[in-house]
Amino acid sequence: MVYRLLAVNIDGTLLQSNGRLNKSTKEAIEYVHHKGVHVTLVTSRNFHSAKKAAKALKINPMLVALQGAFVGSTVEKPLFVRRISEKLTLEIVQLLEKANCQIQLVTEKYMLGNRVNVPENLLGKAVMYMNEQNVYSQNYVDLLSEELAKQPIAPPKIDVIFNNHSDREDIFKLITGMYPEVQTILQPGNNLSIVSRGVSKWNGVLHLADHLKMKRSEIVAIGDGLDDIEMIKECGLGVAMGNAPFEVKKAAKWITRTNDDHGVAYMLKEFFRKQHPIEFLEKMNILK
Repeated sequence: MVYRLLAVNIDGTLLQSNGRLNKSTKEAIEYVHHKGVHVTLVTSRNFHSAKKAAKALKINPMLVALQGAFVGSTVEKPLFVRRISEKLTLEIVQLLEKANCQIQLVTEKYMLGNRVNVPENLLGKAVMYMNEQNVYSQNYVDLLSEELAKQPIAPPKIDVIFNNHSDREDIFKLITGMYPEVQTILQPGNNLSIVSRGVSKWNGVLHLADHLKMKRSEIVAIGDGLDDIEMIKECGLGVAMGNAPFEVKKAAKWITRTNDDHGVAYMLKEFFRKQHPIEFLEKMNILK
């Protein structure tokens, strides 16, 4: 089997636990790219934060961002965007404002959140883009519903940060039962994300594959999180990181080392050294 698209999750996979990109991982990604394989980074992050990670690779990969709600290489001309409607966003925000949580309406160009008494350690984990203020605007208001009444927003994703686990579980069940138009994704810590029904990292990768005229069997996907399970299970070759939970490893065909032990680099060098460059395979009429 010839693989022509590599989809790599960012946090916990591409990056080490300290948030840095190891030199060996960078070299391995570029090695695969130079063989003619398309590379895409997959993440729940916003576009600009994902772009920052992509710049370290220097190969300008396509991005599947915002949990799969955004696919593209530029904000101005995306291949795909799926939004939560303005009306539904307002209804969900009004519901969330009854709980003690921080609400973040995340779009491609900016984030709008509410000012709330969330413990500083939780807020620090939720707001990851403080050094990107020049390119990604973050604004906070006292009451989001009032702001939305004046200026409606249709965000691709809503992130919610809770003080405790029980509040998150209650809201998760409530939104799941009340709003079939969206799906709620449990995130690490006491966080959750809300996206339109049908949005997922894997569906984002499939939109890209369709654009590139590639089959799902030609895709290699590497991830470490529960929200990576679908793409690991459904692609041609699914790879789980050594630091991934058991459920993720169970879905994979290949388990590599951890993100702090060069897991991505090890897998790519071991696997793709056996595959000839795509250009050579095309010249030999091996690809159909």
